[in-house]
This record gives sequence, C-alpha cells and structure tokens, in this order.
Amino acid sequence: MTATQAGGSPTGTPSTSWTARTRNRLSRVVPEGQVLPDRQPAYMSSWIYVFGVLTLAALIVVIGSGVILAIGGATWWHVSSTGHFVNSLHLWSVELFFAFMVIHLWGKFWMAAWRGKRALTWMTGVLAFLGSIGTAFTGYLSQTNFDSQWISGQAKDGLNSVGIGAFFNVLNPGQMLLWHVALLPLVLGVIVLLHVVLVRRHGIVPPIDADEEDAR
Repeated sequence: MTATQAGGSPTGTPSTSWTARTRNRLSRVVPEGQVLPDRQPAYMSSWIYVFGVLTLAALIVVIGSGVILAIGGATWWHVSSTGHFVNSLHLWSVELFFAFMVIHLWGKFWMAAWRGKRALTWMTGVLAFLGSIGTAFTGYLSQTNFDSQWISGQAKDGLNSVGIGAFFNVLNPGQMLLWHVALLPLVLGVIVLLHVVLVRRHGIVPPIDADEEDAR
C-alpha cells in the first residue's frame, strides 16, 4: 500500500485533508481498546457499577418507544390498544430511567467520581440529569389529557414569574410536543454521548480506597 493509499501525501508527509485530521482526532479521543473493552477491573463486580448501564438501557427503551409514539401520532395512544401499550412502555421506561439514574448519581457522588481528572465526566452526568428533568416535564405536558392540562395550569404561574413564560409557553401543547420529541432529546443525546465518551477515555472511577493505577 502506498503512502497516498494510506491517507498520506505522495511524498510520505502527513495528509492535511479534513478527513485525515478528523480520523486522527477521533483516534485520540478514546485510548485504543477502551471503546468496547472485553476486560474490566475486579472492583466493578460491585452492584453500584451496574446502575450506569441500567440507565443507558432504560434510555434506549425510552427512545425506541418514543419513536414508535411519534410515528403513530399525538392521538394514536388514546384510541389504539397497541398505542396504550407503547405509551405505558414509554412511561415506565422513563420511571426506571430516573430511578436508575438517581441511584447512579448518588453512588458516584459518595465515591467522589470526579477524582482522577474526571471532573468533566461528573459535570456532564449532572447536566444529563438536569436535561432529563426538562425532557420528562415536556413529556407530561404532551400527554393531551387532563393530567397535562392540570400540570401546565399549575406550572404556568411559576414559569411566568421568572420571566421564561414568553418563549416557553407550557399552555401551548404543540410547542411542548416539539420541545419533547425534537429539541430536548437532541440536546440530551449529545450530553449523554459526551458523558459515555469521557467515561471510556478516563476509565471507570475506582473505589476511594483503590489504587488509581489498578483502574488502568
């Protein structure tokens, strides 16, 4: 294989094309062998390390059921037995998602998970938690039933009192539905992806009494 075929220039100097630069940059984001490792430190046999994966698994079910609901339309889950089932699956996967995420968050807090240059990993996890609250809130407002009317009626005064009701109108079900299915999931997805990449880059945080080198 020639230098040109390998991504370099005909003279053998490194390529300056954007594809080569992007490939090289991505290769430095996560150390080799850490994207999908087949070996983990022994301390990860503890149950506290399970809840991060459970949170991601619940999120996958939330996204999958949400996509099906979006395909069916805003009235489908009110008139179809299948729609009722998918809507319930979406709701309970959200409940499990928050339960697993809160346990994961508190577990990592008491483990001081920001140790070992993991401060950004911790902060993206907190941002994901806050973004999830906003996404779930707009989901409750998008139910198009009495519950959503009651929740939006109770929320409007508080949001108007802090000055955000002008552009975040909880009494507008169309706006809340678009925030729920398009804007907030996109933002949350980016944050979660960044969080997972940082976990793979810096490694799983070891217990406080464990040697940092044992995590490598």
